[in-house]
This record gives sequence, structure tokens and C-alpha cells, in this order.
Amino acid sequence: MDLRSSQTETIRQGSEPVVAAQRRLRLGGSQMDDHQRGFTLIELVMVIVIAGILAVVVAPRMFDANVFKSRGFADQVQATLRYAQKAAIAQRRNVCVTLTASSITLMIATVPGTASSCTANLALPGGGSNSIPSPATGITMTYTSASFNFDGLGSTPAAQTITVSGGAPNSIVVEAQTGYVHSP
Repeated sequence: MDLRSSQTETIRQGSEPVVAAQRRLRLGGSQMDDHQRGFTLIELVMVIVIAGILAVVVAPRMFDANVFKSRGFADQVQATLRYAQKAAIAQRRNVCVTLTASSITLMIATVPGTASSCTANLALPGGGSNSIPSPATGITMTYTSASFNFDGLGSTPAAQTITVSGGAPNSIVVEAQTGYVHSP
């Protein structure tokens, strides 16, 4: 179909109100053209204020490595105590746990089935040492008793509470009689 220039001009003039109406709807009813869009100064200032408040509150928590190291050490101590209980049950021997302010050490009795004293090192999973030191100088442990043992049934004579501090305090409880190790 071949249109003359006068016909195309008539169609163009007829469609201009429709295009303008669509543009007004798209802009929310305002009469702004495409060059007047953007953020107001108030919106930009509010975003900067909110970002500043978040930076002041969140940044110190994100950059304090002792909180993460303290939690990691508490988890490692808890896993080591569970391992000590399981080793006592599996080998039917006493496993002695010795705590200091910055480490935990495991020893095992040499004679199975008796209440003999712990004289041999109990190697931790992965081999190597029988002791786990604190990962940082500011992370310490407080405890109700410096040493206790799991018997061949995995039980302890008295409850133990160990608190790892240096970041957020993390508590570990060893229940009396059952030897159940957990975080409250």
C-alpha cells in the first residue's frame, strides 16, 4: 500500500495526542520530559544518612575477629569433649580432660576396664597433638573444675561448665552422670 505524504502527515498528527498521553501515564501523570528524571536531594541525603548509621553499627561487629575466633574455639572445645567421651566409651577406658585458661588436653588410661589413672596421650582426630591451644591471646576459658574424666561408660561424676570468652561468651556444659556435652 502506497501512502502519499499528505496521508502520512495526517496519520502522524492524529497519533501525537495518543503518544503524549502514553508518555504522561508512564511518568505518573507529571508533565516532565525525559531529561527531568532523577533523585531529589532529600532522597540522596536520606540514603547517605542510612548508610552512615549502618556503617557505624555494623562495621565494628564485622571487623572484630575475636568474636569469630572465640566462637570457633568454643565449637572446637565442645567437639573435643564429645570426642573424649566417645573415645572413653569405645575403648572402655578413663579419658582425663585437663583445662587451662588457654588450652584443653586429653589423656587416656593405659589399662582398659579399670579406673586406672590417665598416663597416655589421646591423639585428636587428624593425628598430631593431644592438646588444643587458644587461637588468639585474648580468648580464654573459665571452668568449674580444672580437670575431670569420662569413665568407660562416658559419664562424669559432677557437672562441668566451661565458658570461652574473648568475644561473645560461649558456654559449654558437661552433664553429670550422662556426660552429655552441649551448649545451653
